[in-house]
Amino acid sequence: MIFKPLMRPAILAALVLFGAAAAPAQRGAPNALGGIEHGQWQLKSPDGTTRRVCVANPASLIQIVHGNTQCEHFVMENSERSATVRYTCPSHGHGRTAISVDTPRVINIQTQGVANGAPFSEQYEGRRIGACS
Repeated sequence: MIFKPLMRPAILAALVLFGAAAAPAQRGAPNALGGIEHGQWQLKSPDGTTRRVCVANPASLIQIVHGNTQCEHFVMENSERSATVRYTCPSHGHGRTAISVDTPRVINIQTQGVANGAPFSEQYEGRRIGACS
């Protein structure tokens, strides 16, 4: 029974040590989005399907599937060239999007989650093709 009292401080120390290593999620716009030009973008999926979107605010690329739905964003990775954001849209689902910025006019997007009860997983190469019309 002497062993049990010694275990408690050891377990507490381990929790404090490993808990302190976890970085908290950040709120706000990821740094990488500041390097993306506004305008008309073509998003191309691996199967060759394309779609065009007008990007007035690069933050709209975070939740492509959920569109203009009000969502709460949590920035998981935040650097000058890449960002990973997890978001939750009450009553509409959730998602996780990773964006890497190759140049201000070329990006890669990977997004997955659940939208209105259905799972999704999409990948795009985005290229700016001009001004929004």
